[in-house]
Amino acid sequence: MTDNERLGQIVDFCRLIDKEKFIQRRTYLTDGKRLENDAEHAWHMAVMALLLSEYSNEPIDLLKVVSIVLIHDLVEVYAGDTFAYDTEGLKTQKERENAAAEKLFSALPEDLAVKFRSLWDEFEAWETPEARFAHSLDNFQPLMLQAATDGLSWAKEGRTLSQVLKRNSRSAEGSKALWDYSIDNFIRPQIEKGHLKEDVHFSQDESQASL
Repeated sequence: MTDNERLGQIVDFCRLIDKEKFIQRRTYLTDGKRLENDAEHAWHMAVMALLLSEYSNEPIDLLKVVSIVLIHDLVEVYAGDTFAYDTEGLKTQKERENAAAEKLFSALPEDLAVKFRSLWDEFEAWETPEARFAHSLDNFQPLMLQAATDGLSWAKEGRTLSQVLKRNSRSAEGSKALWDYSIDNFIRPQIEKGHLKEDVHFSQDESQASL
């Protein structure tokens, strides 16, 4: 492959991932008027990683975290967004996203394909400090937007505390500080306002729940 062919392949990929801007999520922007898209979500997380890295449970490679959060949803160009509370969609999510990853990253030159795929696989595996912190951010960001919209979609969809806790069951693995903050500032206020149905109760340490 010539240098010009390599550059052309990378530019083609850059154009391809513009499609991420059209993948709509189920989280409202702070004004509550429209839903965010995948690209907005990834950008927001990347900036938040720069700002919140000190709250990781473990020392992290910040550049790797930023890289992970920027590419973690690129596969949705082909797989589409799987809503966190879509029980049927979640059953096939891994299979669909693995197939999408094969298709998407193979569009890159081989060395970059390996690099990007490894970052995506690292995020999926939850095994490194960087992956765990990236997941914490991936959970923290929509909770923050839920609170900013005063629980708009939670109230509209009749969301329950048990559903939210299940969705965030591993959030503390990357950052206990961010999870504790989420409980006190994003979740509890919406319960008190009746926007999130309290079908379970927090245990004493406020990190788990019991029926």
